[in-house]
This record gives sequence, C-alpha cells and structure tokens, in this order.
Amino acid sequence: MPGQIRSVDVQVVSSGASYRGNAVTHFYCKDPKMKALLSSALLMIAAPVMAQQSSINAAIPQISVASRGEVKVVPDRANIQISVQTRAETAAAAATENARKQKAVIDALRALGIDAKDIATSGYNVYPEQRYEPNKEPVVIAYNVTNTLSVELKSIAKVGPAIDAALAKGANMINSLQFYASNTESARQEAIAIAVKKARSDADAAARAAGGAIIGLLEINVGAYYVPPPRPIEMKAREVMASAQADTPISAGDQTISVDVSTRWAFFAK
Repeated sequence: MPGQIRSVDVQVVSSGASYRGNAVTHFYCKDPKMKALLSSALLMIAAPVMAQQSSINAAIPQISVASRGEVKVVPDRANIQISVQTRAETAAAAATENARKQKAVIDALRALGIDAKDIATSGYNVYPEQRYEPNKEPVVIAYNVTNTLSVELKSIAKVGPAIDAALAKGANMINSLQFYASNTESARQEAIAIAVKKARSDADAAARAAGGAIIGLLEINVGAYYVPPPRPIEMKAREVMASAQADTPISAGDQTISVDVSTRWAFFAK
C-alpha cells in the first residue's frame, strides 16, 4: 500500500441547509506524489461545502439592531484619597511635621475599624515654594510636602466618620471620593438580558414594518459595560463642616450599569 487514509463522517449545518459526507482528517503516505494528490483531493472536497455555506449566509435577509441595557445598583463600597499637606522653611522640617500628622490620621482611621491593608500610601511629593521678582533669580522661601493615602471602605456608613476623623487629626485635602458596588457582575448580566430583549423587540418592529417577520437569531456581540466615574468632594466644604464639629453627611445615591449589544436577526418576507 502506498499510504493509509483515515476518514470520518462529517455533517456541516448552516442556516437551515446541511451537508453530510466523508471528510479526510489525516493521512499517511510515503510517496510524495501520492501525498500531493491526496492533499489536492481533500481541498476539492472541502471547497464546495465552504462555498455553499458562504452563499447561504449571504442570501439570508438580515436585520441588524444595536441596543443598550441599564440596571441601577446601590453602591456598598467607597474609596477616599486623603492628603496631609505641610509647609516649612526646610524640606526636612516639612517632612517631619507631615509624618507626625499622617501617623495621627492613620491611627484615627484604624480606630474606626478600618483594616491596615485597606490603608495605603498612593502619593508622596516634596516641592519648593519660590518667590519671583523682576530681574532677580527665584528664591526658595519654603518647602511643601504632600502625603496621600488611599483608603478602601467596605461600608458606606464609614465614609463620613473617616473624613471627619482624618480632618480632625491634620488631613487638609480630600482629593477624591469614589463610590462603587460589589455586585456589578450580577447587574451586568441583568443589563445584558435587558439589552437583548430590547434588541429583539426593535427587530420585530422593524420586521413588521417591512412586511415580514424575524425567524431566528444569527449573532450577538456583547460590548464592555460602563460605570460612572469618581465624584470629587470639594475640600472647602469639608473644612467648614469639620470646624463646626458637625458630622459630614454622605449620600452614595445609586449608579447605573450599562451594557451595549449588537445583534443580527434572520428576516423572512411574507
């Protein structure tokens, strides 16, 4: 025997049309000429099936619909960026004062029950403050040190107390406050379902207007989901509240999880 051929029974189904036949999966052949001949034969068998599938897909009338699904969720987590900024005649003096205040801030946050792993330094800057005069070289008059903490809160109820405690111990900048939900995956899946239902409803409406009907789904593409960006808090408002020894009111509100989908539907003209 010049070679051995192995074949299996294969069925190709595409949009209601089908093809069944024996397809060569692989073969063993020592004769190069015979091997080339068998390769050509395999391509000749596969080409008509692929061409048939392509022509069937092209012949099906289609309706394409894009849709968005939205689900509102209530945030149950928060992240606060808290900074201590100090100023002194020398960089060393500014850094020393900053370290003392920042330690007091961290101790106050820990006293609220916030884990040490949820408190991390996210930024540290030292920069000179200069005085500029006409026709003179700039003169350094002081140094500023800014130390920023990133604080993760697993309870929205701790946001106000954390801000108040930090300001009381020397923090003087709240750079940002971001609310987010921990159940976004279930909300995302719900938004996908809503988007697909809306797409089917729109496809049905378009099909009826065109004098036909939807007879099946051809494709769904699910895009990325969207959440609102962080919402900053103005430091001035927080300082006034702290000086008045009033609790800082915090309202997380709700957030909207959005998912975009694109669909293609098979259309039948009546």
